[in-house]
Amino acid sequence: MRPLEGIKVVAFEHAIAAPFCTRQLGDLGARVIKVERPGTGDFARNYDERVSGLASHFVWTNRSKESITLDVKQPAAIEVMHKLLADADVFVQNLAPGATQRLGLDYEALRERYPRLIVCDISGYGLDGPLRDKKAYDLLIQSESGFLSITGADGQPAKAGCSIADIAAGMYGYTNILAALIERGRTGRGRHIDISMLESMVEWMSYPLYYAIDGQTAPRQTGASHATIFPYGPFKAGDGKIVMLGLQNEREWKIFCEIVIRRPELTLDARFNSNSRRVENREDLAQIIAHAFSTLTASQVIDRLEEAGIANARMNDMHAVWTHEQLAARRRWTQVRTPAGDIPALCPPGIDLADDPRMDPVPALGQHTDPILLELGYSAHQIGRLRETGAV
Repeated sequence: MRPLEGIKVVAFEHAIAAPFCTRQLGDLGARVIKVERPGTGDFARNYDERVSGLASHFVWTNRSKESITLDVKQPAAIEVMHKLLADADVFVQNLAPGATQRLGLDYEALRERYPRLIVCDISGYGLDGPLRDKKAYDLLIQSESGFLSITGADGQPAKAGCSIADIAAGMYGYTNILAALIERGRTGRGRHIDISMLESMVEWMSYPLYYAIDGQTAPRQTGASHATIFPYGPFKAGDGKIVMLGLQNEREWKIFCEIVIRRPELTLDARFNSNSRRVENREDLAQIIAHAFSTLTASQVIDRLEEAGIANARMNDMHAVWTHEQLAARRRWTQVRTPAGDIPALCPPGIDLADDPRMDPVPALGQHTDPILLELGYSAHQIGRLRETGAV
């Protein structure tokens, strides 16, 4: 039995944050019913066509779900929503601020009617405050949270290459829902969860915030290098390939000098005798390391790092990750069905393959509308009427 089998989740969701949250609930066995607009559906369905005509974001965040289309501006569709919520455990939404209030589907409107229901609202800035109604996309929250101020190099910020603010919000939605389910098991009562993308990202920014507390200088923009530890980041080998490495303490610095760059005298150099000094003199030390690596291939550098017990990594591109030997050895890839055929998918982190993680198909738009309506007690004639009026 999967951990969340028997849990029913209804989701008013689009883009990434809420779908990523509910997909993970689905991974654990929850039934996730995704409510979409008739005709167009979740706009993330059309972000690109990279996966045999399907959108890369969508297939990532929407497996193991059922899709029902509802035009919630129509009373008949709102009636369907209430039938869906009548035995639901969790309601997740990330519509525009105020949308569920206007529909009478916000927590305050639902709490008395469905006292066991857990309602999770995911928004850019939270459900109150002066920026409540401000539009919020991932890159904008990366900027607003201060994340962009410490990325990039030479005064040029660089966004994270994946939807980090959406992912942060989705993860906090997911973990808070799991906690609320445990709490409800003790109290019998549901709970309201208000997830803000801004707050999620600011929590992840706590280290640089504390580093800059009381007006102190913020971490420098140092590209892929660590802003406050050195050497820690990318270094080019003689064959032009990049090796990532990281030192954590003075013991590792001594070994690095002796075994990796073979300059043991540097351990006595006052410029480099503490991490703070190495950060202050990073340009000088970077030149020394570059010279030491210039006659070595990336593989030779990694061999020396491994011999010294220094943490290191290759700078893989997407093609290398698809064929990563560690993921293959641990059998972390499987297949998921989509309307365009089977695609590879990573097994959910933390779930043992012996537990048979749920990896059900990515749904076509409205694929489950009729079966769900029949389950809710609608007759074939009534479903036909709903289709005629555009309610589904």
